Amino acid sequence: MKFVGVTSCPTGIAHSEMAAEAIEVAAKKQGHEIEMEVQGASGAPPIDSELIKNADAVIFAIDADVRDRNRFSHLPKVEVGTRHAIDKADEVVKRAVTAAEEGTKEQPADAGSGDGGEDAQTQSSDSGGRGVGAEVRRWLMTGVSYMIPFVVAGGILIAAAFAVGDAVTVTDSNVYENFTIPAMLFEIGGQAFSMLVPILAGFIAYSMADRPAIAPGLVGGLIANAIGAGFLGGILAGLLAGGLVMAMKKIPAKGAIKRIMPILVYPVVGTLVVGALMILVIGEPAAALTSGLESWLQGLQGTGSIILGLIIGMMMAFDMGGPVNKAAYAFGLAALEAQSYAPMAAVMAAGMVPPLAMALSTRIRPKLYTENERQAGDAGWLMGASFITEGAIPFAAADPIRVIPPMMAGSAVAAVMSLLFNATLRAPHGGIWVIALIGNWPLYLLAIVSGTLVAAALVTVTKSVGRGDEPTGDDEKADAQTAAA
Repeated sequence: MKFVGVTSCPTGIAHSEMAAEAIEVAAKKQGHEIEMEVQGASGAPPIDSELIKNADAVIFAIDADVRDRNRFSHLPKVEVGTRHAIDKADEVVKRAVTAAEEGTKEQPADAGSGDGGEDAQTQSSDSGGRGVGAEVRRWLMTGVSYMIPFVVAGGILIAAAFAVGDAVTVTDSNVYENFTIPAMLFEIGGQAFSMLVPILAGFIAYSMADRPAIAPGLVGGLIANAIGAGFLGGILAGLLAGGLVMAMKKIPAKGAIKRIMPILVYPVVGTLVVGALMILVIGEPAAALTSGLESWLQGLQGTGSIILGLIIGMMMAFDMGGPVNKAAYAFGLAALEAQSYAPMAAVMAAGMVPPLAMALSTRIRPKLYTENERQAGDAGWLMGASFITEGAIPFAAADPIRVIPPMMAGSAVAAVMSLLFNATLRAPHGGIWVIALIGNWPLYLLAIVSGTLVAAALVTVTKSVGRGDEPTGDDEKADAQTAAA
């Protein structure tokens, strides 16, 4: 059979690429043709329309929204998360075969606005059989995916400003009147960072109800910023804006009125209602909760730091880039916004451990691993150093019981030590490449090394028990799951 497929994840780097590779390997192994479109961070060339026209079915492996989804609306479909595609690619392809044979087609998307301004992204009207929890998670992850470039650019530039200048030259200089390099870096990074909450809110709303919901979501996010409601306020504003526009789309309209709804009614009414509710009802309670979080973060010492480190570390390694990992990362971002820089350092230290630990384990006992896993281990050095936790996914997918608990233990050690050493990080990404921007960096490196040693030792032991020097798992399955690395 001939298939087409799309993968999409919040960061658009590891999960989407690995899911595409796993599906391609599984399809070819079963004798099928497939063309994949990776809607990742660098953008993706769209699948040729002729291939889509002649395909037997489409496979969606997604954790975030699919751009131009209606291109595939005539095809039988299978829809799974990226992690499911990585873990069970053979099963996903078999489901696509069944869907093609049975002609299971996607329900038509809600036309909503007709030609009046909405683009082709109408997938929010079709949940693809997902439950409410999965839908909400997809909305939130889509918002996060659009926010991350602002996070990385703004955070690293702000951190660079403090690295090349003292606090006075950074924060007290008006770059527009008295130019200094630190002030310029701080101003540019600050402008990018100020967009985090509005972008989060706007694209949560966009995921729910397409382009007409962007304006209400962005404005709600800007108000959340102004009130001090932070990320919590942004999430609430985005959900409110998306839900409101979704509800308005159900209002029957015909002719000229239908055509002007997405251009005039949805954004104007949506912006007014969301803005008013943020100012009058939602904003202040969300700001109070955010203020309480800031006070708690500033007061963490001793035992509190240990508990926080254990939680952060285990969450970062639990699904290695999945929703639990992203929740811990979002907590680090919230701490950055609250000008508490230790949690973000702990988050990054914990996230670097799994790929580094697996790379080390493949060197300690190479006979425990297949050839492809050893190659994935070699790639793990760079991925871990770059804070790409997903580098350990092939190992976790092939042998979760023996891999994930040791990774959680090692990441927890790294996070706890980072907090106890009072390491700080103003940049939300970068790994070892932003070491100059890390406060107390020698002890921070010690925390990462310690966590890596613990995780590597534990995983080597767990994979050795009862296995001698035989490679773990089924070699063909491991080959499919580690091809991306």
